[in-house]
Amino acid sequence: MNSQTALQTVSHNIANKATEGYSRQRVDLETNLPIGEGKLRMGMGARAAQVTRTNNNFLEKQIENETAQLGFAKANSEGMGRVEQIFNEQINKGLNLFISEFFNSFRDLANNPESVATRSLVKETANVVTQDLGRIHDNLIKIQEEMDQTIRAEVEEVNVMATEIARLNEQIQSVELQGATANDERDRRDLLIKKMGEKINIKSVEGKDGTVMITAGTSALLVSGYSTNRLEVSEAPAREGKREGRVEIYLKTPFGSESPLVTKQMTGGNIGGALRVRDQVAEELLSNLDEMAFTLANKVNEIHVEGFTANGVPAGSFFEGVSDKQNAAKSIKLAKEILRSVDSIAAGELPGAGGDNRIANRIAALQGQPIMNDESSTLDEFYQGFVGRLAVLTKKANNIFDHQKSVVEQLQNLRESISGVSLDEEAIKMIEHQKQFEASARLIKVADDMLTTVIGLVDR
Repeated sequence: MNSQTALQTVSHNIANKATEGYSRQRVDLETNLPIGEGKLRMGMGARAAQVTRTNNNFLEKQIENETAQLGFAKANSEGMGRVEQIFNEQINKGLNLFISEFFNSFRDLANNPESVATRSLVKETANVVTQDLGRIHDNLIKIQEEMDQTIRAEVEEVNVMATEIARLNEQIQSVELQGATANDERDRRDLLIKKMGEKINIKSVEGKDGTVMITAGTSALLVSGYSTNRLEVSEAPAREGKREGRVEIYLKTPFGSESPLVTKQMTGGNIGGALRVRDQVAEELLSNLDEMAFTLANKVNEIHVEGFTANGVPAGSFFEGVSDKQNAAKSIKLAKEILRSVDSIAAGELPGAGGDNRIANRIAALQGQPIMNDESSTLDEFYQGFVGRLAVLTKKANNIFDHQKSVVEQLQNLRESISGVSLDEEAIKMIEHQKQFEASARLIKVADDMLTTVIGLVDR
């Protein structure tokens, strides 16, 4: 019976060789109580005490913590890479070049203020600038929407895992109250906790009764014994660092009370990485882009309205749609009068003055003037500053992800060497238990023959 139990365990190990999170199991044998009288005591063989799993709790906890950091690093790195591609000016023309061409077109207009072709060039370069500002704005908004979709999907998976962990809590407690060890259930629960930690920052604590309690963030209780609370995702009004329509995370309790907002508590795992890209990286870039569009439009308009058109009438605004800094990059566009006729572009300060180029010169000079950051940097410096910072942060995020991935792989390899199934080792164990079974069978045969002989003597 002991050999059969051990062979069944070997079979179970081999079958789960490729099962993620599985820990190798072994049968613990112990001697039966001997019997006898006086000085004579006779051994009664061995019995299977329990089936245990080969597991290092400290290593499992370390893998859980490092996997959580890997989830954040992965989501952050992938999100930053997506954002960086929007500003990639090495492959195609970018906003910085378009703005330079815009100011250069005014320099060309200053050299030939009466040329219709030059005025058309000013109109086209300005139009390209407004379109590219809108393109970058829309792409950043699209990335934020993608992050929202990621958050929705990850939260739903967290809820599914929380429900299964609560069910496993019940199964483990039921099994271990009978004195056995719930090896397979514990392996599955450990794996789910690691996967949940990869998606969201959690704390898990195992109680004396064998059940675990899991808290997301600082106060969002997800699992307690057999019960669970759900995380819910829904669109919410704007707040500091978040735009209108972006989703928030709430803790839904089964008691019908108001669901508390827990978004800011989610700082780890895939969800934490997605929130960081959405609310910090993309939002900061949108803010910088809006400030850039707002300042460019207002500074150019301030000068342009002081001039006169080719028809000798006072000029209006060059740009429109930027009365507010919020979403200025999306709403900026050329004035309707300029779209209708390039003669509405002002080049000089006086009506009917041939060759007057003072307005064109002043607008062209804006490129080198400190009009950004409280008049401490130029447009070029401001743009290159936040794009350069994005490149540094993206490289840092990629390096952290690569490092964290390596750390987790090393820990996984260490766990595999301790808890993983080796087919060679299992084959040796199989032969060992097979020989033990055969020896026991021969012993039983000999005992049976001896008993048959004794019975035969009695019959005579």
